Amino acid sequence: MATKRTVEHIYNNIESMQINMGPQHPSTHGVLRVVLDLDGEVIEKTTSHLGYLHRAKEKHAEYKTYHQFIPYTDRMDYLAPMSNNTGYVSVVEKALDIEITPRCKYLRTLLCELARISSHLLWLGTGALELGAMTVFMWGFTQREKLYDIFEWISGARFTVSYMRVGGVARADYPEWRRMVREFLNQFPKTMNELETTLNGNEIFLNRVVGVGKISAKDAIDLSLSGPSLRASGVPYDVRRATPYLAYDELDWSVPTETAGDCFARYLVRMREIWESWKIANQALSKLEKYSNERVNIDDNKVIFPPKENVKKSMEDLIHHFLLASEGLKVPPAEVYSCIEGPKGELGFFLVSDGGPKAYRLGVRSPSFINLESLDKMSVGTTIADIVAIIASIDPVMGEVDR
Repeated sequence: MATKRTVEHIYNNIESMQINMGPQHPSTHGVLRVVLDLDGEVIEKTTSHLGYLHRAKEKHAEYKTYHQFIPYTDRMDYLAPMSNNTGYVSVVEKALDIEITPRCKYLRTLLCELARISSHLLWLGTGALELGAMTVFMWGFTQREKLYDIFEWISGARFTVSYMRVGGVARADYPEWRRMVREFLNQFPKTMNELETTLNGNEIFLNRVVGVGKISAKDAIDLSLSGPSLRASGVPYDVRRATPYLAYDELDWSVPTETAGDCFARYLVRMREIWESWKIANQALSKLEKYSNERVNIDDNKVIFPPKENVKKSMEDLIHHFLLASEGLKVPPAEVYSCIEGPKGELGFFLVSDGGPKAYRLGVRSPSFINLESLDKMSVGTTIADIVAIIASIDPVMGEVDR
């Protein structure tokens, strides 16, 4: 702890302190360092210091082929890798003017919404735990483990799935897996009702979040916030509705908003989003079942590698398959931007290609990075204890911040 004294503070007999919160701190949701200027317990200023992860994902994209880079996207917002995969392959597909199959469209929609539920459950569990509600943490993670089982059964991995491909997916859905998803969706509402009942009437929880960390709609727009952090201030912007992609314009769902702009409003928006994701997932699963006999990947082996079971056993076919994989997909010269609505907000990719098998440049608009800019606006005038709730309500993931 360092003490900072100015002439004004000495004259007015005010003690001002400057302390570090993080980068190793359980309530910063990763290696985030926030320097707090305090007047007693009251926050006068916050300064966020980033870069402790040294990830350089955008630079990696220049050295990996388009398919080789997919696993790197898992490690940005590692709480929602299905969404990251989808956002990245979508910009490559846009550059190639590829239209995915209906089966792939509904499968991706389903997985993105399951990823949103999983991400929001972690936000809810860890945020509640930081405010003293351990039961909510346990209930939320129990459901999240069931979702990880679902991801593992279709991709082979629970966490960093690397499942999406340009032009399709790594493995098609199958009846046993769809039945597993249906069972999860059928039992999930019971836990959600218990979570809401536990928190919505909890006086301790409400005292920690109501009226804390407020930000107006104007300030939220000026700071380029997106996702629940923006919609909690009354701005109904959602990429899925504003510029529809996948199957979102075919399904029945709504965009939850609140107007208070405080931690409680951000909590309410995310809880309602979980219900909306549940609705979308149910509809997407029903649609997916109708297309279960159709192709899941586009019919172009120059874009997407054929599944192993479809490769003939002749040496000639195997050599062709591996040559194709080593050469990599080539994208014509283009400058393309594509975005999706990730769990944290607008996740965008800006691709510059030069006709080769690798991106010439790849820029990522990561919502966690941009949303963190609002921390000072939300925190000034609150107490040092409040910043724990405020950071949790923004829901940053440092892997996405230090991309």
